[in-house]
Amino acid sequence: MDGEPAASSGLGLPDYTSGVSFHDQADLPETEDFQAGLYVAESPQPQEAEALSLGRLSDKSSTSETSLGEGEERAADEGGTPVDKSSLRSGDSSQDLKQSEDSEEEEEAEEGSVVLEEEDGEGEQDEVTGTSELTLSDTVLSMDTVVAGSSGPDGEVEEEPLTEQLEGKEQKILLDTACKMVRWLSAKLGPTVASRHVARNLLRLLTSCYVGSTRQQFTVSSGESPPLSAGNIYQKRPILGDIVSGPVLSCLLHIAHLYGEPVLTYQYLPYISYLVAPGSTSSPSRLNSRKEAGLLAAVTLTQKIIVYLSDTTLMDILPRISHEVLLPVLSFLTSLITGFPSGAQARTVLCMKTISLIALICLRIGQEMVQQHLSEPVATFFQVFSQLHELQQQDLKLDPVGRSEGQLPEVVFSDGQQRLVDPTLLDELQKVFTLEMAYMIYVPFSCLLGDIIQKIIPNHELVGELAGLYLESISPSSRSPASMEPTVPSTSPESDPQGGGCPQDDSHSGTFGSVLVGNRIQIPDNSQPENSGPLGPISGVGSGGLGSESEDNALKRELPRSAHGLSGNWLAYWQYEIGVSQQDAHFHFHQIRLQSFPGHSGAVKCVAPLSSEDFFLSGSKDRTVRLWPLYNSGDGTSEMAPRLIYAQHRKSVFFVGQLEAPQCVVSCDGAVHVWDPFTGKTLRTVEPWDSRVPLTAVAVMPAPHTSITMASSDSTLRFVDCRKPGLQHEFRLGGGLNPGLVRSLAVSPSGRSVVAGFSSGFMVLLDTRTGLVLRGWPAHEGDILQIKAVEGSVLVSSSSDHSLTVWKELEQKPTHHYKSASDPIHTFDLYGSEVVTGTVANKIGVCSLLEPPSQATTKLSSENFRGTLTSLALLPTKRHLLLGSDNGVIRLLA
Repeated sequence: MDGEPAASSGLGLPDYTSGVSFHDQADLPETEDFQAGLYVAESPQPQEAEALSLGRLSDKSSTSETSLGEGEERAADEGGTPVDKSSLRSGDSSQDLKQSEDSEEEEEAEEGSVVLEEEDGEGEQDEVTGTSELTLSDTVLSMDTVVAGSSGPDGEVEEEPLTEQLEGKEQKILLDTACKMVRWLSAKLGPTVASRHVARNLLRLLTSCYVGSTRQQFTVSSGESPPLSAGNIYQKRPILGDIVSGPVLSCLLHIAHLYGEPVLTYQYLPYISYLVAPGSTSSPSRLNSRKEAGLLAAVTLTQKIIVYLSDTTLMDILPRISHEVLLPVLSFLTSLITGFPSGAQARTVLCMKTISLIALICLRIGQEMVQQHLSEPVATFFQVFSQLHELQQQDLKLDPVGRSEGQLPEVVFSDGQQRLVDPTLLDELQKVFTLEMAYMIYVPFSCLLGDIIQKIIPNHELVGELAGLYLESISPSSRSPASMEPTVPSTSPESDPQGGGCPQDDSHSGTFGSVLVGNRIQIPDNSQPENSGPLGPISGVGSGGLGSESEDNALKRELPRSAHGLSGNWLAYWQYEIGVSQQDAHFHFHQIRLQSFPGHSGAVKCVAPLSSEDFFLSGSKDRTVRLWPLYNSGDGTSEMAPRLIYAQHRKSVFFVGQLEAPQCVVSCDGAVHVWDPFTGKTLRTVEPWDSRVPLTAVAVMPAPHTSITMASSDSTLRFVDCRKPGLQHEFRLGGGLNPGLVRSLAVSPSGRSVVAGFSSGFMVLLDTRTGLVLRGWPAHEGDILQIKAVEGSVLVSSSSDHSLTVWKELEQKPTHHYKSASDPIHTFDLYGSEVVTGTVANKIGVCSLLEPPSQATTKLSSENFRGTLTSLALLPTKRHLLLGSDNGVIRLLA
């Protein structure tokens, strides 16, 4: 579809040219299979059309998700949580996303009270789970500010009081800052997290920008008095919702610029299909204000997507656009029984946007492809004029006699079809599909389609007659529509010289936006004269940036190639990840190789990601510590170079970690080095107090503490504050016993306790505030290899006796006990309530801290990982694994 399937197939990964299913895959059934390590879901059933939305994003407010502004602001006020969980619910339950009529009426009442201040300010608020959270609940923006800031100088702003000008400028700065933060976060978080949490919420927010009849009014600049109330299909007149949604669209397109075309085709288009999907029942669905706004948002976003799609991709997905976007929108637009909450105004706006979208696609693909792929949508739209014409002749009236209450009359039309008709909607439909609308549509489409208009549109003669009647009403001396000239009244003489008209001959060829001049194909540009074609300067590809005016008038724009563009394994993993439910708290290991980090000349002894998960540290036997970037690049086979190398150690480095409070790195080779990760400069070195008693284990205290705890071979625990010289505390752990050497240290997340594991299998729990030994017990029969402390006073320890044990700090018996059959678990890390383990046999396992003992084990393939596994670290937000080997290479797997 976008050039990537070839690369994917070369790597043995599935081909995604036909699209992917975005079902919630919380628990994978045993009967399902992984193709080349990647789970592929079956196609959804027709009755589950709404499941195509990303993670089943419900775009209708539930009782707990009143509105975007209210829900998120309340969530922020009640404790800084990112957002109401119900608003992010991915739909794991079988509850239907479509709300009942009662809840829709309540929803409309709530949405009617929502003001723009809450929605626009929150427009750039993106909730990110884990350590990165962005909460902008205090960001507010008024409608006057948005419109005034976007419409340009028109003489009215200067008349406002000075305080209002200052407030408007302040709010505009705030909005710009929020947009920059979203763009920065999108690049920092990586493709999977950005798509799951940033893009997903921006898509939901886009609908809120069009809720309410106020947002669906055309904006009129000063001095403009257009003769056509709705503009024309080429020079699109924005509505207030378009101005409000501008920052949201720019952020969505920025994510597409970062990660490439798959974002448009695999994330945005399925969500658009969900927005425009009809009701789940066979009966006609009643529109509410949220669904109405969703239709407008869907068509607006589709116009942006079409401009940035390459020719090959556009042709590949054109059938999907026709059947999943255009036809569902037209079914609402031309429905004789479905009314719009905002009446004729909303239907008129949707009509103009839809026809502009169809015209844009026609200009991109040419007449032959229009006849092949878009015949049904174009004919469906033009057919509504015949239906209304026949209803006017039949003079249908609301007559309750002879039928039960609520039953709609059926009318037989000239095409032989029998359709239900709601007589109360005829007035609304006649206000939309007027003679003026027929004129605005017939003229450009007769130029776009040429002679094939007779094949595609059966009733083109009727629409032409209606257009002629309109032309006669505004200019009685005009000729018939068949000989119309392009000199029709224009919407804006300055910006649209052609006014929606076109030359008599069809100058468009199927060359994706180019113009046929004689026997020469010419690509138009912005410097082209006004008479260069039916669109004039509009058909040129603008060179402005995101949000520029030229973008709105471009037929095609190149999506710039980014170093972080998705391809190969990254693309395959991203496609799976965006379909996983946000409620899924399990760690799924698919063994997909994403990146390699070669450079160490000795075995990797320790790996530690930074809290932001955009960099990680590694220590090795080669006596160096390296800082590596974690930004995605390439197709999974790329190799990254270290950003910084710290080479001040004299022995093998066995510990490395980040001291979060002062933002410095702690590494140990028998002596502790504290250094700056930005410059590589050594800040402090802590040598053993006695050369005959070396340091055997080190741990760093969590923020806001700034201390380092060190254990020496004489069973003594010492604390050092990196900010000042000397020793803080010194505690003896032996207690007259001979438990051996301290092999591992772990500090609780609160910093109130530290546990030491000895070579004899003995464990000691110490209170860091008093220095008292709270507990000492024989935990294992063999050497303790690693200890981790978890929230809730939970300890996890592994030993050379092949066991992994979960303890409560002050309870005598272990909570869970896992036994490895073949090899001891020498390295593990924690993900929520699960433990991800690794053995020297290159086996990755996942155990639960809560449920009864059960372990899923995966053997690493030699293609994805070579050597012997020596260290393991997990990125909890991104759900990736860093695996270090004895050959000095670190690999990132998912």
